[in-house]
Amino acid sequence: MDAEAIVPKSVYKILRPDEWERLLSTGSFEGSVDDERDGFIHLSTLEQLPVTLSKHYQGVPEVIVAEVRSAGLSIRMEESRGGALFPHLYGSLPLAAVIKTELGKLAP
Repeated sequence: MDAEAIVPKSVYKILRPDEWERLLSTGSFEGSVDDERDGFIHLSTLEQLPVTLSKHYQGVPEVIVAEVRSAGLSIRMEESRGGALFPHLYGSLPLAAVIKTELGKLAP
């Protein structure tokens, strides 16, 4: 199956407050330390968000969940955790692609 055909219309990026501020001030986000290490920006589908939040953001008091329009971005669905396909963005995340955001407060 062609991976391009299964990229959802909207994907999600979880950002720490300083990352969100960087995106707002520069107009694009080049990725977190983890993203830079892996060579792509980690994204999630709506269904993957709860597990991603609990697995990778435990102990982070607040995050910003940005809904991102995938059209026009270099996103590939690639195998990751447990064989599931996750959206990975190759390139920067432009602020113009962010549809909406939600502040998330996580339990420690």
